[in-house]
Amino acid sequence: MRIAHLLLSRGFAGTERATAEMCNAHVRDHAVLAVLRGGHRGAGGASIRDHLDPAVQVIEIGPWWQRRAVSGALSSFEPQIVHAHLRRATRLLAHIRPRAPAIATLHLTVNGPHFAAMEGLICIADWQRRDIPADYRGRIFEINESMIPARRLDAAEIAARRAQLGASAGDYLIGGVGRLARSKGFDLLIEAFERAALPTARLVILGDGRERARLARQARAAGERVQLAGYRADVKDYYQAFDLFVCPSRREPLGRVVLEALDASTPVLASATDGPSELLARHGGDLFPVGDVAALTARLRHHYEVRTPRIEHDLSAYHIETVARETLAAYRELIG
Repeated sequence: MRIAHLLLSRGFAGTERATAEMCNAHVRDHAVLAVLRGGHRGAGGASIRDHLDPAVQVIEIGPWWQRRAVSGALSSFEPQIVHAHLRRATRLLAHIRPRAPAIATLHLTVNGPHFAAMEGLICIADWQRRDIPADYRGRIFEINESMIPARRLDAAEIAARRAQLGASAGDYLIGGVGRLARSKGFDLLIEAFERAALPTARLVILGDGRERARLARQARAAGERVQLAGYRADVKDYYQAFDLFVCPSRREPLGRVVLEALDASTPVLASATDGPSELLARHGGDLFPVGDVAALTARLRHHYEVRTPRIEHDLSAYHIETVARETLAAYRELIG
């Protein structure tokens, strides 16, 4: 099969990781093209391009005449299916109307009329169906977000990761992972951590983004036990070093970070946004009302006091092999 992916975002967050994983899984047996924007590097230089298998063909397009550039790239590659990711790529694909069937993954939601022009839509969460117009005439596929299980670290490696984050064996290490953007709610987490006043706890947030300077000021004011540790390419290893993982987002369609924390068997505390609510209902975890600092403070104190145990989860339904196979089946249905 000849598969083209279109993604016009910057940086390397959940959507970019999911797209890279799918490209890499399919390129073993199929021809795969990734069409990216020229300025694809985000804060700190992170980019999907660094995570793509060398066998994936990549075409970068500039900021001008994008419709013509994408149309030319697709005409040259002659895909049998075109897969769009996020609003900008889906809108552009709707205008181009390629000869091959088009499908879009709802990494967020149906946030524009252009999604109705796709022959297929992939829902990665049950709640996304409510935003699909009743008169949508394409196919709807329910396919989980993909993940590659993290390697298991031994005790010495976990201790080394904790030391890198400034945590000793006796510290209670609370972790957050994600883009430093207001929607991710890390300002709420820092405020709640400061209010909780947990004697031997530390808070470490991994990630980078446009809110870094503001959050750094807030972290400094909160004291030396709060650290912004920056972007880490090997971030998956650090989940196992946390005693508690917190996802404080104001808005979270799925929460890949929650999935990765569950994979690490780390206790999860998340805001009751759509994605985490759905994931934790399936696999267990703790929720607090969105934006409620007082409630978050109380739950931090609770987990600190009871030392919530680690639990193994069966996440095979999200493993890349399963999701890649289901996605290929969706492609074949649309092509047929």
